[in-house]
Amino acid sequence: MNARIDEYRSERHLRESIAAWMEAHLCGEFACLRFRGGPGDEDAFPALRKAWERELAAGGWTGLGWPVEVGGRGWSVADQVIFHEEYARAGGPGRMGHIGEGLLGPTLIACGNADQRARFLPGILAGTQFWCQGYSEPGAGSDLANVRTRAERQPDGAWRIDGQKVWTSLAHDSEWIFVLARSDPQSRGNKGLSFFLVPLDQPGIDIRPIRQMNGGAEFNEVFFDAARAEAADLVGEPGDGWRIAMTLLGFERGISTLGQQMQFIRELDWVIEAAREAGVANEPSIRARIAQAWAGLRVMRHNAVRMLGAANADGAQDKAALIYKYYWSNWHRDLGQLAMDVLGEQANFVDAADAGHTKRSRLQGVFLFSRADTIYAGTNEIQLNIIAERGLGMPKEPRGQA
Repeated sequence: MNARIDEYRSERHLRESIAAWMEAHLCGEFACLRFRGGPGDEDAFPALRKAWERELAAGGWTGLGWPVEVGGRGWSVADQVIFHEEYARAGGPGRMGHIGEGLLGPTLIACGNADQRARFLPGILAGTQFWCQGYSEPGAGSDLANVRTRAERQPDGAWRIDGQKVWTSLAHDSEWIFVLARSDPQSRGNKGLSFFLVPLDQPGIDIRPIRQMNGGAEFNEVFFDAARAEAADLVGEPGDGWRIAMTLLGFERGISTLGQQMQFIRELDWVIEAAREAGVANEPSIRARIAQAWAGLRVMRHNAVRMLGAANADGAQDKAALIYKYYWSNWHRDLGQLAMDVLGEQANFVDAADAGHTKRSRLQGVFLFSRADTIYAGTNEIQLNIIAERGLGMPKEPRGQA
């Protein structure tokens, strides 16, 4: 009994400490960042959000789950959950350092060598080095193994990179990109791929923004024309790229999902506020859909904690993790539709000058952006195949010859 009381006191103290720090720091020049920079709004205040990453780092709020021996804080999953909840409650902005801290950093800890960890982890932890992800291509979205970006070893041991990546979040605000490329020209599928760390500020790389229907431009196309990756920036061995890419995706389904869920909670609160303001909060159909959305969030949180508790040090998840992307993407799409139904005729009016500032424009952004949730990172159809084949052991869907 005393142990449980001590645990409660410890949790309360941690929550109070995080809340107090956020109140003392998310103010002044950073006040405009409250509730900004989430999905569909990631191109908001990029320079200031980078400064916020340095502020977080100075406060000791980065690398929470990383091992202490590489500069992290070694926090438990439960404590990390508390941080994400309090961060969101205080209106913490979307993290510019998410891809580096949440995805690449843990991957280098699991799969990189000592030199790579020494060169890259400190900058990620300090909020001074920003990364983007070079996976998807025009012909390799849901079918990631179909990547055609090529990597050719040069006489000096470096690699020449040629090809194209697409839907690359925040490439225009990043210094580095990790790239999955085909290093064996005779290979097919997930064989013969390699995982490279590539600086973006070099000849042979062209970054072009993709303007979205919600007005944002957080995604980019990235073209590689004889770009260079140093020999020391190959993670693992040549041909080991698929294993490393899957390790990274395991971390993508891991602790980083908590920040996403906190954004979802925030958006549901906006929907509830809008329903009250519009006088429809007591309509039976709206009440039922709000209740379903709330219950869905509780299920999502429970499943995330279950996933995290079962994850290995290399990010490997158990079969329960296979449902996560399908579940959250459909939940979020339905929330966007609920937002429009709550707004009623007001949903049809757009004031570009208020984009991202008023509740109406934020909910319009949720609706528009969530249209893509069931498509990117694996369509619903792909996700159902993964659940059936890998999770339930059902016969594989027939596939044509490439």
